[in-house]
Amino acid sequence: MSNKIKIVIADDHVLIAETWATLINLDPAYQVIKVYDNTQSLLDEVADLQPQIVILDINIAPISGLDAVKLIRDKSPASRTIGVSMHNQPSFAKRMISNGAMGYVTKNSTKDEMYKAINEVMEGKTYICAEIKNRITQNILMEDDESARLNSLTDREIDIIKLLKEGCTTEEIAEKLF
Repeated sequence: MSNKIKIVIADDHVLIAETWATLINLDPAYQVIKVYDNTQSLLDEVADLQPQIVILDINIAPISGLDAVKLIRDKSPASRTIGVSMHNQPSFAKRMISNGAMGYVTKNSTKDEMYKAINEVMEGKTYICAEIKNRITQNILMEDDESARLNSLTDREIDIIKLLKEGCTTEEIAEKLF
């Protein structure tokens, strides 16, 4: 019996799924045992196959990967899911993880990053690809810029904003602030 990590891949773009399978199988530690082009076939067989890793596209039919991850956990609790998408918005990764996936990579991720995701997820860790981490960092920095701009307002500017929020006209604001 092989000690290879058993993996299934589900993506409705067959060429992409088969390419991933080929790339993943290049590493002797892994064995892609099945490729699916829809979630229904995956869900029908996942309990029997008991893969250690499920690589699941989030935009797949008939049940989206975002929803299928919960069903996979019910049918094969030991299987660990890695969500894959062309979307690099952190909200997709967050939803996938909150639904039970243990990893998230984008279709811009490298083969080596996919290997790293598989290994970390197999160790029980949550894995988020570099592209998503970079987007999160950018979002945080942009938020800091916005709050920094707000913090740099003068007291007079803050008073004007308050009066504008109260619905005052420019004439009324001028009168109240002299």
